[in-house]
Amino acid sequence: MKDNRSKRILFTGGGSAGHVTVNAAIIPSFIRDGWKVAYIGSVSGIESQLVDRMEGVDYYGIATGKLRRYKSLENLKDPFRVMKGVYQAYRILRKLKPDVLFSKGGFVSVPVVLAAWMNSIPILIHESDLTPGLANRIAIPFAQAVCVTFEQTAQTIKGDKAVHIGPILRNELRQGRASRGLNRCKFTPGKPVLLIMGGSLGASTINQMVRRHASKLADTYQIIHICGKGQLDGSIHIPGYIQFEYIHDELADVLACTDLVISRAGSNSIFEFLALHKPMLLIPLSKASSRGDQILNAQIFQQAGYCEVLLEEEMNDDNFLQALHTVFSQRGQIKEKMKRAESGDAMNKLIALIHNTSKQ
Repeated sequence: MKDNRSKRILFTGGGSAGHVTVNAAIIPSFIRDGWKVAYIGSVSGIESQLVDRMEGVDYYGIATGKLRRYKSLENLKDPFRVMKGVYQAYRILRKLKPDVLFSKGGFVSVPVVLAAWMNSIPILIHESDLTPGLANRIAIPFAQAVCVTFEQTAQTIKGDKAVHIGPILRNELRQGRASRGLNRCKFTPGKPVLLIMGGSLGASTINQMVRRHASKLADTYQIIHICGKGQLDGSIHIPGYIQFEYIHDELADVLACTDLVISRAGSNSIFEFLALHKPMLLIPLSKASSRGDQILNAQIFQQAGYCEVLLEEEMNDDNFLQALHTVFSQRGQIKEKMKRAESGDAMNKLIALIHNTSKQ
C-alpha cells in the first residue's frame, strides 16, 4: 500500500456553487493528510473562481457541454465539446495518475468521469438532491459508489451503489461570530436579520420581489441581500438594507447573525441552514427552468417543519409577505424542530469511503 503522502485525488464538478461546495468542504482534509490534490472543471465557470481561492489545489480547465432547457444551436455543438473534454481529461489523467476521482456532478463532470473510467481509476459520485441530475445519471454506471444526502435517493439508483452519507457541512460555517457579521454589515444588535440568498448566480425573480418591498421589510428586519453577480441595484438607499454580489470568507459570520433566510432550495444550502438552525422561506427553482429537484428538496423540508415553501410561479406580493411573516412568527418552533434533527458524521464517513475506494 502506498504511503498517504504520495496518494493523489482528483475532484470534479461545476456549473454552480452547489456543485463545488462538498468538494471544497473535504479538500482541506486531504491536503492536511499529504495527498496531492487536483481539480478539473470548466475553463471559466464558477468552479474555476472558487477553487482558485484554495491553496494546494492544481486546477485544470477543459471543454464542456451545458444542459439547456430551451432550443438553441449551441445544443448541436455540445456533443463535440464533450468529446473534446473527454480527450483533454484523458490526457490530464494520464499525467496525474490519481488514485481516485470524486465527482460532485454538473456537466463538466461527465467527460472527466468517462476519462477516469477509460484509465481504470476508481470513481465516487456525490448526489446532494433527492433525485440524481442528468450529469450524474450519465456517470453513475461508471462509478464504484454513489454517495447520497437523502435516504430516499437510494431508491432511485439501480444496484447496490448508493451509500447514504447525509449532508456535508463546511466546518468553517460553524465558526462564525454574530458580532463580526453585524459589524461587517453595520447593523445593530436586537433587530432581526433577514438573509436573502438566490444561489451562486442570483435569482432575479426573488431579487425583484425583495427590492419591491425593501422599505416595508426594513421596518421589521435588517436585510442582507446576496443578489448574484451583476445584479446589484445601486439605486436603492435604505437604512438597514445591504447588498452583496457574493460573500466568501465572511459567510460564516453573516450566517451567525442571521435570524431567518429566504433562499432557493439547493440541497447543500438548505442542509447548511438546517445545521445552523436558520428558519427558511424556500422559493425553489420552477419546473420551467429546472428538472424540479429543488421543489422536491423543499417539500421534504416543509414536511419536517423546517421551512415554508412558496412556488415561484405562484408567488405574488401578498403571499410572499404572508409566507415570510409565517416563518418569522413561527421561528421559535421551527428552530426547536431543527435542533432535534440528526446531523450525523457525514464528513468523516465520506472521507473514509474515499480512502477505502482509492487505489491500494
